[in-house]
Amino acid sequence: MQLHLPEPSLDAQSASRALQKLIADDIESQSGWISFARYMEQVLYAPGLGYYSGGAAKLGKDGDFTTAPEITPLFGASLAQVVADLMAQTSPQLLEFGAGSGKLARDILTELRALGVPLQRYLIVELSGELRARQEALLRDFPEVCWAERLPPAFSGVVVGNEVLDAMPVNLVVKGVQGWQERGVGLEDGRFVFRDRPCESSLVAQIPDAEDLPPGYLTEIHPVAAAFMRSLAAMLAAGRAETGRGGAAILVDYGFPAREYYLDQRTQGTLMCHYRHHAHPDPFYLPGLQDVTAHVDFSAMARAAVEEGLDLLGYTTQAAFLLDAGIGELLLRTSPQDPMRYLPQANAVQKLVSPAEMGELFKVLVVGKDVLLPEQFGRNDRSHRL
Repeated sequence: MQLHLPEPSLDAQSASRALQKLIADDIESQSGWISFARYMEQVLYAPGLGYYSGGAAKLGKDGDFTTAPEITPLFGASLAQVVADLMAQTSPQLLEFGAGSGKLARDILTELRALGVPLQRYLIVELSGELRARQEALLRDFPEVCWAERLPPAFSGVVVGNEVLDAMPVNLVVKGVQGWQERGVGLEDGRFVFRDRPCESSLVAQIPDAEDLPPGYLTEIHPVAAAFMRSLAAMLAAGRAETGRGGAAILVDYGFPAREYYLDQRTQGTLMCHYRHHAHPDPFYLPGLQDVTAHVDFSAMARAAVEEGLDLLGYTTQAAFLLDAGIGELLLRTSPQDPMRYLPQANAVQKLVSPAEMGELFKVLVVGKDVLLPEQFGRNDRSHRL
């Protein structure tokens, strides 16, 4: 596949070549084949070289993609309304996993201060040293913020994750004439290529009616993200055992419930790469310099959490969640009579809630124990679709 994308710097090209050699050596040590999940883990998280663990800018106009907190502070201010209600039922602590530039944390913290909501600690679990440095600079006026490299063993409070699950490695499976195959990565003339081998039945067990899908059907399976959900549940259970208080997790991402994820017409899956605001399907392009992502199977995420003892508190579209959280009222803090200030914010909110933009594709999953979402969130709940 010939891609015509912006040229990276010489230093970036050198880092990418170093990562390619690291992965190639790994493939050769594994008899010429690694799973796509293993490949994706390395291109995203290999120490010092992976996309999230290296030094390249990821977010905003100079990065590769833009997230909701980069678009408007009203996203974080809306989440803060829900966080405040949930913390009142649990403990005055927040944990954000993968905090990006730190803007979501800043916007949530700013709104909680304005609301007069007490907060003991805002813990950020961040795997990227470059992003942590950006977060520390942006959040220096909030002494309650601290950082960790992994989830704590126990936590009581509210967990927030925006576009976290989509960045977790996925396995690829494809339906062959003789049954399902796992699509992994091999080498041919020094280049990465896809190679298939017989698939373990456990990998396709989550696909509804897998036997009815057509030959050639390619899709993703999410065992790493499901394991993360189980770890989240164990952490909240341990926090409840220590403090007697429950906890909740709010996860915002793009994806579908399983019945929509594995539609028979979605024959090539959802895997996508992002480089300098260009989206394309080639995961072997400039390893370490581009984001590699897949849509989330929210049915699998909810099931993993519930199987580990959490309750499914809510599942809905981003548009419905933000509107129920009061983003419309927050927008009106800026007077429509001041169009120079109001119109940019109104356009940003439109991008977050419009079905043609982020409003319908992005979903919000809320799980927890001994807590309830505010009553208004029940009117647009789609938990029955999971």
